[in-house]
Amino acid sequence: MAGVEQIKVEAGEAGMRLDRWFKAHYPGLGFGHLQKLLRSGQVRVDGGRVKADTRVEPGQMVRVPPLEVDKKGGAPLTAKTIRGQDDGDVLSKMLLWEDDKVFVFNKPAGLAVQGGSGVTRNVDDMLEAWRNKKGEKPRLVHRLDRDTSGVLVVARTRLAAMKLAEAFRARETHKTYWALVKGVPPKREDKVSSWLVKEQTPDGDRMRVAKHGEKGADHAVSFYRVIEQAAQALTWLEMEPYTGRTHQLRVHAAAIGCPIIGDPKYFEADTNWDFPGGLQNRLHLHARRIVIPHPERGVIDVTAPLPPHMVQAWNLLGFSEDSAA
Repeated sequence: MAGVEQIKVEAGEAGMRLDRWFKAHYPGLGFGHLQKLLRSGQVRVDGGRVKADTRVEPGQMVRVPPLEVDKKGGAPLTAKTIRGQDDGDVLSKMLLWEDDKVFVFNKPAGLAVQGGSGVTRNVDDMLEAWRNKKGEKPRLVHRLDRDTSGVLVVARTRLAAMKLAEAFRARETHKTYWALVKGVPPKREDKVSSWLVKEQTPDGDRMRVAKHGEKGADHAVSFYRVIEQAAQALTWLEMEPYTGRTHQLRVHAAAIGCPIIGDPKYFEADTNWDFPGGLQNRLHLHARRIVIPHPERGVIDVTAPLPPHMVQAWNLLGFSEDSAA
């Protein structure tokens, strides 16, 4: 480990939140660890105590204590790289935001949220490692598909869980997903409305578009807009689910003729369509941002960085995250 460092904030980092500054310089440093360093005063800016949301300015000096991570390094967090790691450590690395009522994590693609057939590790079981002094285990309040990465909200108390769950039921939550899809949709932005029903197949349960009134069908509504496209081959979509049905965005993307790249259940292509070279055959769907009423005060607004396989795709296709602003 290196000793204490004093690092100068560069011109291009003007106005950056301190936690984001650390994410850029020390990707392997978990948010929970950073919070402890801030609370104990080990991290300072120009000699003064600061918080995670402090904005840094060019020329300021950030005091960085010895860290057990490599600067500008560290293996990206994936379902594969967390194998063998302690549950508490993995949760710390996944942590994007926290206060006394709520945790917000960036779930890696491939890590299940709950247990099930063939699941050897899941977030719900991992949360046992973070029981509080009263013995309360953090509670899930919503789900993400196993192969979908991104923001996952977890309540720290029973009352917080009740209030967050109600916000989801009342549709007071705004969720934004990023997806890479095949082809180009018929419109630059649109609403997709359909009825979905679950059916059993040899490959497991699958959702399909159903007729209005069909037994067991639920209404599903999604919105999308095109951010960027690579010729007529691939498109970066921003998608927003209004309802919360199983596999909703994946089914709706396929329904408009633009299935999500790497989707093992809903991706179908012409026989003469070749999978783009350089892209990983993994689901390119990421829960990018969530805005939800806080259980007690204000609003929680958290954005999750892209997973490594989608960063690779964005770099390959020349997409800029600034385009989504």
